[in-house]
Amino acid sequence: MRTYAGLPENDYPFHDRDALVTHCGRICMHRKKINISTVLAGQKLGIKEVDDGIWLVSFMHYDLGYIDLEQRTLQTIDNPFRHEVVIHVLGTLCYLCLRYGQ
Repeated sequence: MRTYAGLPENDYPFHDRDALVTHCGRICMHRKKINISTVLAGQKLGIKEVDDGIWLVSFMHYDLGYIDLEQRTLQTIDNPFRHEVVIHVLGTLCYLCLRYGQ
């Protein structure tokens, strides 16, 4: 039987503090609950104050967005996980498209 170790423990030495995402996808900062994502439940995020009341939120080495404590929301930045645009080259086959025709 194979066992999986999961993700390594995240460390954020250049951030002001760490925050653990709850099972319902939130972090708590200054007695305020901020929705992040249930996908990150149980993971530690790095949080760094970049301006008065504005915090940068990072997961591993990806910056996810900014939290404004007054609005209690995460404003995401460009998707760091997005794939680059793939350009179709004439003369190549796209097997996923064959079921729909050319």
